[in-house]
Amino acid sequence: MENTELLDALNLLEAERNISKEVLLEAIQNALLIASKNHFGKADNIDVTIDPDTCNYHVIAKKTVVDEVEDDLEQISLADAHEIDGSFQVGDVVGIEIESKAFGRIATASAKNVILQKIREEERKSIFEEFDAKKHTIVTGIVQRFIGRNISIDLGHADAMLNENEQIRGEHYRPTDRIKVYILDVKDTLKGPRIRVSRTHPDLVRCLFEEEVAEVREGIVEIKAIAREAGNRTKIAVWSNDENVDPVGACVGMNGSRVNAVVSELGNEKIDITTWNENPAMMIENALSPAKVISVIADSDEKSAKVIVPDYQLSLAIGKEGQNARLAARLTGFKIDIKSETQARESGEFDFLNYDDDEYYDDDEYYDDEYYDDDEYEDEAAAEASETAEADGAQEETED
Repeated sequence: MENTELLDALNLLEAERNISKEVLLEAIQNALLIASKNHFGKADNIDVTIDPDTCNYHVIAKKTVVDEVEDDLEQISLADAHEIDGSFQVGDVVGIEIESKAFGRIATASAKNVILQKIREEERKSIFEEFDAKKHTIVTGIVQRFIGRNISIDLGHADAMLNENEQIRGEHYRPTDRIKVYILDVKDTLKGPRIRVSRTHPDLVRCLFEEEVAEVREGIVEIKAIAREAGNRTKIAVWSNDENVDPVGACVGMNGSRVNAVVSELGNEKIDITTWNENPAMMIENALSPAKVISVIADSDEKSAKVIVPDYQLSLAIGKEGQNARLAARLTGFKIDIKSETQARESGEFDFLNYDDDEYYDDDEYYDDEYYDDDEYEDEAAAEASETAEADGAQEETED
């Protein structure tokens, strides 16, 4: 006969808390042994069996048949053994079933605690394994509460912490807001998994494009490099493994639908998508987009590059507060020295260049792009036209 109540309870725990029924049955078996020991003082001769299909369990005390009983728990008289089966003789072992309801209150409470503790341990282990497998991916959470300037995020089975330095500057959160976060780290603790998440990590952008762009998700288009200043601007370099697939077009999508979905999720953070190129000079030129470039001389050994741009493009190439050049340097890994055409001529560094000015002064080509707003750079053109932007080419350090 099935122990229906216990079976239903175990099936429910298995479904809701992802704890296997086998583990729970083992916990019950151990709990019954502990209850026996607490009740009788020892349990060396007690076996507990549980049928996994029906959840029927039996607590059996193995007693040795003796002429004179000295230990009621481990021995049984010959006369009592004959009441069970007349064939028993002195020295035989008789299995006597013990009703668990005979256990005392303290023994029962102890058994209950053992079972609950095992459930908590297995639940903690299950949650840790679930989120450890999601490390370095993105998940959707709900803003739960504020702890100082940090935010607790409800991820369903567990809470995560979005620290202040992992929040996008200028982005405001309210309780019940649904946001996507990047899982930085998962640690197992006695109080449960400790999960740290981020909204500023560059790989958050990578994962968002994987969600939005099927070609990226399938590996047809690769995101080769990312440089990000969270909340402001991101540059990504993409490459296609299929000559028939335009990597930039795939990421932008029809009428900008794909890139706009990512931009919206990041609070309207601007995203520049450029084509990856193994040639450092061409890669640097692409990375400085939307600025035009006249010439790039790259030194692969020194990881440095000298760049000439038209005079009216210097401010755009450098960017507001040097941001465009800085992100280009991080994207390429090169230290970039940008000079205007006039500066290059005056310095004599690039006298060997001979080019047709008309080739580089097609305003319509660069100023009609809906994704770039050049106005933010023009106010600084006069001040920056005589400056040289030297951006640190070290790769942006991110917390793993």
